[in-house]
Amino acid sequence: MRAALLREVDGPFEVADVPEPDAEGKVRVRVRAAGVNFADVMIRRGVYPQMPALPAVLGSEVAGELDDGTRVMALTAGGGGYAEQVAVDAMQVVPLPEHASFAEGAAFLLTFLTAYIPLTRQVRIGPGSRVLVTAAAGGVGTAAIQIARGLGASVVGVVGSPPKIDTCTALGAEAAYVYDELPEDEAFDVILDQIGGDFFASSFGRLRPLGTVIAVGSASGAWQPVEPARIVGRNVSLAGFYLGRLMRLDPELIGTALGELLAFWQTGALAPHVGAELPLDEVERAHELVESRQSVGKVVLIP
Repeated sequence: MRAALLREVDGPFEVADVPEPDAEGKVRVRVRAAGVNFADVMIRRGVYPQMPALPAVLGSEVAGELDDGTRVMALTAGGGGYAEQVAVDAMQVVPLPEHASFAEGAAFLLTFLTAYIPLTRQVRIGPGSRVLVTAAAGGVGTAAIQIARGLGASVVGVVGSPPKIDTCTALGAEAAYVYDELPEDEAFDVILDQIGGDFFASSFGRLRPLGTVIAVGSASGAWQPVEPARIVGRNVSLAGFYLGRLMRLDPELIGTALGELLAFWQTGALAPHVGAELPLDEVERAHELVESRQSVGKVVLIP
């Protein structure tokens, strides 16, 4: 089978013939679409906290078919998604809704779980709540806008460039801004932060009393230290979310949340936003789109 191999940090991908995966004790999925995530970019650059052994086939979520033709979505523990086939644990396989494309399936699980669980378990939002979403035109950002709106909150997005503003407002955000144009007097109950760096440290000053910053990523740099006195004095809080570890520690919670999300999807209240579909041979271009922040929604590879 064909797969995109990463042989070394900062190296190119090599699309080559490799042995089929060992499916003993697992389920084999014929991959029809594979999601590209920022975590994949971090692995390629050698800065991901849990680096795999190289050479490796990256890709942690796919959509495709089982041997009997059943359409599924799946999370792949340890990668392997950038390939024509992947072997996954049966517990990580989810039926793909009939109305959904394979590309949408490959854009759903990680992005929507990463947005949905913290917005429903770590904070409470509803009518009257104001939610700020960073990297709002990306995969998790577009999911978070739809989820927060579906829960009754008003949403503001912040993005890296003006062309992405329309993506946010089309999905239901009441407004969207480039980072340095976000009004100083805007205040929020929840800030879902994917970028870290200086923005993370400054975001506590944008919270309403009893508001929460949820840190889910650090795409723009390491999280800056925050003094507990600053949090206490402002009557605000900090939450952190990492889907990978939660899947290992509380799979029952993941299953419950996923069931809720699938029901939500069936109503038409949300849908994965696929910004680009590229053939496997263009894996370099896919990574360039994600790393350069040119993409909107999810970038998907088609093996």
